[in-house]
Amino acid sequence: MLYLRLRKRITIRPGTEVTLGQVARLLTDNGNAEQFGRLVLYRHRPEDGNRFVIDMLHIIRIIRETAPNIAVEPYGDPQVLVMIADKPVKPRMVVLVFAWLILFFGAGLAIMNFHADVSMREVHVRITELITGKKTDHPLWFQIPYSFGVGLGMILFFNHIFRKRLNDEPNPLEMEMYMYQENVNAYVISDEMRKKQADHRQNNDDY
Repeated sequence: MLYLRLRKRITIRPGTEVTLGQVARLLTDNGNAEQFGRLVLYRHRPEDGNRFVIDMLHIIRIIRETAPNIAVEPYGDPQVLVMIADKPVKPRMVVLVFAWLILFFGAGLAIMNFHADVSMREVHVRITELITGKKTDHPLWFQIPYSFGVGLGMILFFNHIFRKRLNDEPNPLEMEMYMYQENVNAYVISDEMRKKQADHRQNNDDY
């Protein structure tokens, strides 16, 4: 019995081979998982572009050709996405700083516009009047702590102080990035499988 669980996504260099050990975690009853891990599933060709999908049925066929008597028990996703990249993409500092400035000032403007929409200044004045019994146009003793509270709330919300995490729970931004990456992977796999099926139907029609 061979148990295998496919990874969701791997990255290889152009022209290299993809082995079973690269795309899946393997477990066998007799401990020969390394032997199956060396099976070649795919070799990149320039006409394949920068992405390729390996399907579970293709993997099972390769395994059965090598060991006809073995039973394969798959778990997890039925496809693995293979991305082809010559070298890892490094972040560009100019773009990073530009994006940081846009987000910083955009967030500041969003907060100020929200405060203007809800008449936050008048609210502070009214709250101060209710507490002290005196009306003042600039209740700084209330507004300054409120401003620090907004910043503290952002830190707690995003669970980060620069590179230091407050706890191990993922913050909302990390969850959104994770869901975005999952959706991208699902779309790319679906699109590649659709292209394969269209090519297969075209080949059958030509035949």
